Amino acid sequence: MPEPTEFIVKDCALVTLATGVRAQSLTALREGLLGVPADSVYHHFWGGLLGTRFDDPEFNNDFAAWVRHALHDLPLAERLAVIDPAQFVDAEALRQEVLEVVEQRLDELDTPLWAPRDRQFSFVRGQVVVFDTGRRLSEAHELVQVLPQLSPGSVFYHVIDARSRAPQSCDDFSSWLRELPDSHDTLLARLADIDPYFVTLAELRQQYIDVITSHFGGASS
Repeated sequence: MPEPTEFIVKDCALVTLATGVRAQSLTALREGLLGVPADSVYHHFWGGLLGTRFDDPEFNNDFAAWVRHALHDLPLAERLAVIDPAQFVDAEALRQEVLEVVEQRLDELDTPLWAPRDRQFSFVRGQVVVFDTGRRLSEAHELVQVLPQLSPGSVFYHVIDARSRAPQSCDDFSSWLRELPDSHDTLLARLADIDPYFVTLAELRQQYIDVITSHFGGASS
């Protein structure tokens, strides 16, 4: 019988790369959305978790924030703000949803909206740089001790970035639990109910702590 797979605890940093594509109007934003790689759209939803964008929790993706503060289009900003990227199968599907919302708004407007020259939207991409922390887990209950110690980068890598890597579009913890000999179906179902969007990485980590410590009968830290 093969040995259970160890869980390798990793950390990461996010490097921002310019695409060279910019938009000053809502029409130009639409053209940019059509032309940039889908992973750029993905970054503009998730990348701010490891940055400083989330000082405006009401408009917590880059498109919604720019539309609100540069174009001053509150109706469109609100429509963009409620898009949950965790509900889409991949970045391309997310791109199509953003495009649909923007195009619908363009159909409603008599004149395309423009931002000041110094408030243009810059499309960027994110590259994840991964680090091995040297920590290994061999049993599921060890997550109770490890989760409170995870850095924001570790939470991002194992929960957010993992969804784009795993065939099941789930976090690394769930993928690992499925490989262990003991059944953790109840725990897996509870983890699957966690929506990683609309919260900070610290809040997301606490949700995982609460679910996992409750499952194993421990006390969260």
